[in-house]
Amino acid sequence: MFDYMTVQETARLWKISERQVQKLCKANRIEGVIHLSRVWLIPRNAEKPKDMRRKYSKKEM
Repeated sequence: MFDYMTVQETARLWKISERQVQKLCKANRIEGVIHLSRVWLIPRNAEKPKDMRRKYSKKEM
């Protein structure tokens, strides 16, 4: 029915904290996210952004 997930659903799916999902939304790191009042809506087909706090080797990219 809906093509969007809540922060809680996204956190469970991506195995990260709800706060981290909120930070990704606020930083516009998730394409297609919608902010309604106090609610973030994340598209179901959105991909988890790479963690910019970690350095990746060429093999991982």
